[in-house]
Amino acid sequence: MNINEIPERLRKQLDFMLELDKMKNLYRQTYVLHEDRKENDAEHSWHIAVLAFLLAEYSSQPVDVMHVMKMVLLHDVVEIDAGDTYCYDSEGNKTKAEREEKAARRIFGLLPDDQRDEYYTLWREFEDSETPDARFAAVLDRIQPLMLNYTRNGQSWKEHDVAKEQVLGRNKEYFKDSQQIGELITAIIRDASDKGWLR
Repeated sequence: MNINEIPERLRKQLDFMLELDKMKNLYRQTYVLHEDRKENDAEHSWHIAVLAFLLAEYSSQPVDVMHVMKMVLLHDVVEIDAGDTYCYDSEGNKTKAEREEKAARRIFGLLPDDQRDEYYTLWREFEDSETPDARFAAVLDRIQPLMLNYTRNGQSWKEHDVAKEQVLGRNKEYFKDSQQIGELITAIIRDASDKGWLR
């Protein structure tokens, strides 16, 4: 194959692949454990994809692990355009949905039509959080940064002056989707508050 004769479908897929590389430079508010730096979107997405099959047994309802993994790998792709909106940023969250919808249309639009539609649908399912798979994906998206924050002695919570009620409010809606993880999250929040890591 001549480099100038790449089939259109493959070219679009490669364009999407190269676009995703930008996730490696999108930094979140959560710190990694073994360096003094914040994690990036690519690391976060990979980490919760591993959790999808590691913790699937704790879902309150049966889930399609591969489907959950696809969702969590794609859920933050929109941040390439929309940026990472900190979950406790009340101002930023007012425009988040609009910014991310626009980003989803552009970024998934790089793909061949069938994959564009599939990936957009997966992202939308995650955002709508109505199916058992999407709700379990949301549980994973919450427990991963929570565990990192807790293990780092509440570093990013303290930096942003986050209150116990904020963390509980963000998580409690999903407790019924995984009783044991819900109990773990409650225990973490209580202990972090007792230690003064949460306001």
